[in-house]
Amino acid sequence: MDRTRAIDELGKVLLDAGARADWALLGRAVGELAPRLRALAAGRPWTDAERAALEQLRGAHASAAQAVAAASAQLQARMDEMLANKEGWMAYALADDNDTGSTQR
Repeated sequence: MDRTRAIDELGKVLLDAGARADWALLGRAVGELAPRLRALAAGRPWTDAERAALEQLRGAHASAAQAVAAASAQLQARMDEMLANKEGWMAYALADDNDTGSTQR
């Protein structure tokens, strides 16, 4: 496989995993990124086409990082909401336990 196509494939995996919120795949892809790029870089300088592919890869990486940041912010907002409502949920759960106990007698 030529290097440009290999670089394009790396970017495609990053974009696809980020778009699908497949964090396990994205984590593996990011972990493999540096070793694979080092292997591709070994032996000869990058051509202009390969440098362009590397720029696209950089953009794919940035896009995946934005997807992670957005998902993280969404999760943080949900956790904050849950924390803010914790006392209410606990009171509701305790009230439900009391109701359940009284119907079983």
